[in-house]
Amino acid sequence: MDLRLLDAEPSAAEREAVDAVVGPVSANGDGRLARAGHEARARRHLLLPALRAAQRRVGWLSEGALGYACRQLDVPPAEGYGVASFYALISLEERPERVLHVCDDLACRLAGVPRVEGETVIPSPCLGLCDRAPAALLTVAGEEPREVQLAPYGAPAETVLPQPRDELRLLRRIGTPDLDAYRAAGGFAALARARELGPEGVIAEVEAAGLLGRGGAAFPTGRKWRAVAAQPSRPHYLVCNADESEPGTFKDRVLMEGDPFAVVEAIAIAALAAGCEHAFVYLRGEYPLAHERLQHAIDQAREAGLLDGFDLEIRVGAGAYICGEETALFNSLEGKRGEPRNKPPFPVEVGLFGKPTVVNNVETLVNVLDIVLEGGDGFGERETRLFCVSGNVERPGLYELRVGTTLRELLALAGAVPVKTVLLGGAAGSFVGPTELDLPLTFEATRAAGTTLGSGVVMVFGEDADLTDAVLRIASFFRDESCGQCVPCRVGTVRQEEALRRLAAGKPRGSLEDELALLGEVAQVMRDASICGLGQTAANAVMSAIGKLGVPA
Repeated sequence: MDLRLLDAEPSAAEREAVDAVVGPVSANGDGRLARAGHEARARRHLLLPALRAAQRRVGWLSEGALGYACRQLDVPPAEGYGVASFYALISLEERPERVLHVCDDLACRLAGVPRVEGETVIPSPCLGLCDRAPAALLTVAGEEPREVQLAPYGAPAETVLPQPRDELRLLRRIGTPDLDAYRAAGGFAALARARELGPEGVIAEVEAAGLLGRGGAAFPTGRKWRAVAAQPSRPHYLVCNADESEPGTFKDRVLMEGDPFAVVEAIAIAALAAGCEHAFVYLRGEYPLAHERLQHAIDQAREAGLLDGFDLEIRVGAGAYICGEETALFNSLEGKRGEPRNKPPFPVEVGLFGKPTVVNNVETLVNVLDIVLEGGDGFGERETRLFCVSGNVERPGLYELRVGTTLRELLALAGAVPVKTVLLGGAAGSFVGPTELDLPLTFEATRAAGTTLGSGVVMVFGEDADLTDAVLRIASFFRDESCGQCVPCRVGTVRQEEALRRLAAGKPRGSLEDELALLGEVAQVMRDASICGLGQTAANAVMSAIGKLGVPA
């Protein structure tokens, strides 16, 4: 795109879409923004919502719409273009009004992606619909996107839980999308109890429970909340990280679609505990149904006076795996490219908008409801965890199991076919072989076995699965999703994929041993020198496939 064209005028529809997000902005005589008071500059965080709104209206982001949004928010055109071009769901090239984004990631490849006739098809990384594979997302100009199942072609079915409700703790209220039903099932009792306990009492209970984060890093939740609560700088922010983009992960989507009030209540408790005046839900752009239901829950809870004392709003991402990393998420929320920041300083001290910030994912927060109601002591005996089971199984879906259940027991529930291997933790996780199926699904046991629970991905590969194809897909995924900011990740992910493709073709550079040694060195450099977790884990699954399964060497 020629940046000089950013002065092009938007259509009336695009102008209306941007104005609906940006609101009125004072202007001087020549139509440019009035600089006095830096009114627009302080609202830079509205840039991504404005760009998404303009694209949704006409199906793509034109030069006129991009330039108009930049002028309205006082964002330099080059920076605005940098933001727009960063996100996979924003198209800077004209395209048809109807576009079908067809997932070609791991679970859908295992299911077999059918040919689609009569649509403009764009291949997509994982859409978080692995329990419904093969899947797609349909975008139509002027409408909200909607999920599509490709086999059979049609609207997706409602979430079906594979276990009896009396075995569930986190998922027991799935299917209560209105406030009255949620309250009848005991909803908002935890928030009332939290207000009785007060911030210190809530944090003490969460610390006593020993609740660890469920997003992959397993950081103690109570320690994070206490650190933010103790910060003198104001305001404090809370971010619910609902941008789960790890291939094979869909647990947060099921929680938000099926039990949105629980997510809202848990956010309110966390905000109370850490003294947060404002909370954001950063939601995956590929989750339109979750967006609809979560917004409905927020509106109803606010109208009922249940959210007094803090503001809560949803911000929708635009397709960037890296924005699952907390500091990249902050940059995205602030209207910048979603690139990670160096640490320290850590988010509990300098986070969103430079202020102390709590970041937790959806599953972590929903655990807090039980802790507040029943107390932190004894939480370990009743603790459960969510597992996203997909791939070559008879009953893919979301499973809630007691911590310590073995992988073999989980696979028996899901009806797995004879297993060649299982990918634990997603693309950033690792493969385990058929001799490791008695592994207890705990943080400690998986760490000791050299693997990880990660975000709860359990993807099953049957005896007929093409593991070489899977490993190559993982490598290309990380190459595409690297933000490119740091050299170890930007170059390492490319070199890793190149070496793997040479091995898969039976044409290693030099000897087989030399190629494998190169892969090991690249992996170690990415692990040691990358800025964030994407580069640090980009070789985990690849190296485990080579070491345990001999694939693709």
